[in-house]
Amino acid sequence: MTERNSRPEWDVYFLDIAALVARRSTCLRRNVGAVLVRERRILSTGYNGAPSGLRHCLDIGCLRDQLQVPSGERHELCRGLHAEQNAIIQAALHGVGIAGATLYCTNQPCVICAKMIINAGIDSVVVRDGYCDELACEILGEAGIRVTTL
Repeated sequence: MTERNSRPEWDVYFLDIAALVARRSTCLRRNVGAVLVRERRILSTGYNGAPSGLRHCLDIGCLRDQLQVPSGERHELCRGLHAEQNAIIQAALHGVGIAGATLYCTNQPCVICAKMIINAGIDSVVVRDGYCDELACEILGEAGIRVTTL
């Protein structure tokens, strides 16, 4: 933003929307939001939480906490889907093509999400925060996907 113009830049605008989406998260450990955008138009959103129709960690507790699984490890030991996964799935469910899109996410994608991002044809990722999964960063770079942290 400039002093004369208080309108946020596009990347900040979409990251702010991702932060709002994250407020719907049902994860007890980390609230993450994701927004898929192409040509400044929102295609899909997602937040982390249990699949549709299943009980959420907010209601029954966190399996990862119960098993004392460290953050960033053993993603399969979780009831929830990641925000990035939910944004991709929602687009597919509603027939919205996302090839060439930018993913805005409140946190750095993990390696599982990075592989989905690559195969979904997403061109770039803009993140606000989060741990850096070294393998995720490596494969996104190898795939030519630009990752920007704001």
